[in-house]
Amino acid sequence: MKNAKGTVFKYGDNIDTDVIIPARYLNSSDPAELAAHCMEDIDKEFIRRVKKGDIIVAEKNFGCGSSREHAPIAIKAAGVSCVIAETFARIFYRNAINIGLPIIECPEAAAAIEAGDEVEVDFDTGTITDVTKKTSYQGQAFPEFMQRIIDAEGLVNYINNR
Repeated sequence: MKNAKGTVFKYGDNIDTDVIIPARYLNSSDPAELAAHCMEDIDKEFIRRVKKGDIIVAEKNFGCGSSREHAPIAIKAAGVSCVIAETFARIFYRNAINIGLPIIECPEAAAAIEAGDEVEVDFDTGTITDVTKKTSYQGQAFPEFMQRIIDAEGLVNYINNR
């Protein structure tokens, strides 16, 4: 896992876990089933349009609300390679890393990048490049131990492989 590249889906502030995966689908823990309903209450077209590698960009407090792991699982299973936001809810941030979903905080990128832009993220350096606009932003690089967890597809696999 050195980088991500994809088309951006853009959302605003306070995207909560109930919007990411509505509570009515929490009776399933199957990643494919969760992915089929990812973002449907805020973006009916998301699951039809998202392609493997695409990137979600949001503003403040992405992933707020309940502490369910279902939310980052749904995003990852939908094919999203990275989520960029101004800030993340603390528990969502931890759950995303624990299941191997790369996320990166960068207020400047979150403000400037628009839906449909092609974006590339270098996890080693934290550089976010909006290929469409030919602009770059400096986000937080992933520490090596976090990269190993993400490469292993999550904390449980990382521990089991050691």
